[in-house]
Amino acid sequence: MQYLLLIHEDEKQMQGVTPEQNGARLAAYGAYMKAVADAGVGKGGQRLHPSSTATTVRVKNGKTSVVNGPYAEIKEQLGGYILIDAPDLDSAISWAARCPGAQYGAMEVRPIWQM
Repeated sequence: MQYLLLIHEDEKQMQGVTPEQNGARLAAYGAYMKAVADAGVGKGGQRLHPSSTATTVRVKNGKTSVVNGPYAEIKEQLGGYILIDAPDLDSAISWAARCPGAQYGAMEVRPIWQM
């Protein structure tokens, strides 16, 4: 079954890291993504631009509303995602716990609805 691992982190905190801290985080993510690939569970994933670059679109009563920026002011924002193929939820949770994002924020594990 496929699972989407959603990486939620505090963007303001991320902006305050030193170049050395950022380099260490990128190296940790590189090692993690290599482990995911080597295990054959990785199906894709990407880092997202900051939530300030988001556009929220809604359609109500046939009228489209477009708002620049994130929908909600919250401490942690969606910073990226990893799509994996895991045999069960416990395995997906194990992969989420190994992600560097789990150390700095929260990992949301969502099963993919097979259409």
